[in-house]
Amino acid sequence: MNKYSLALDSTEKVKHLTESLDRSAGFRIRKRRWWENFLKRFIDIIVSSLVIVIGFPFFLSISLLIKLTSKGPVFFTQERVGENGELFNFHKFRTMRAGIDDTLHREFTRDFIQGRMRQSTLDGKDSSIYKLKNDPRITSVGNFLRRTSLDELPQFINILKGEMTLVGPRPPLQYEYDCYKEWHKLRLSVKPGLTGLWQVNGRSSVPFHEMVKLDLYYIGNWSLLLDFKIVIRTVPVMFAGTGGY
Repeated sequence: MNKYSLALDSTEKVKHLTESLDRSAGFRIRKRRWWENFLKRFIDIIVSSLVIVIGFPFFLSISLLIKLTSKGPVFFTQERVGENGELFNFHKFRTMRAGIDDTLHREFTRDFIQGRMRQSTLDGKDSSIYKLKNDPRITSVGNFLRRTSLDELPQFINILKGEMTLVGPRPPLQYEYDCYKEWHKLRLSVKPGLTGLWQVNGRSSVPFHEMVKLDLYYIGNWSLLLDFKIVIRTVPVMFAGTGGY
């Protein structure tokens, strides 16, 4: 898999990559040396601390917008599945109306994971979106926060606490995890991240099984340089709102 070298700067390369990975065949965990683990954690602490301190006025502005436009708390906290299936409290800015029912999302998630939705490829020829669009539960401010991924900013608290890392597979909800096949669960053999290959290679336009393959590629080919490339590519994706719903 190293032959792809993670230039992954075109949908055609991503399509070629995911087609080359047959579920968990050839999957391997890239064992990190102690100093690599230390550096990754050190970077997480420094970056998350800087974002929380320097970005505090920005956090306040978003909080004020949320409070002025809808009733309910500023932050939304829910239980997510982390590394090796461990549960933790995951933080986001609230983007939905308070007290909503999650039945719609549960049904959508089950269909998405089980492949019951209309399939697409990653070559740009199909405009399928694998996320709920025009969700009536989302507030006006929440729609903007989701599109730009600004609702994810409170997760720097999770990173500072060591529950998440800057780059890694996204943490699923328990009812999502319950729908996983065994090979899907391999994506949680490492600490979940704020951003990852899925976010910079299509986000909501990527079907579930290809998202898992991207995560497996990341786990098997991890390096600090790869993390750096993903972080750099995350910024323009956020500002463009690519695949965010």
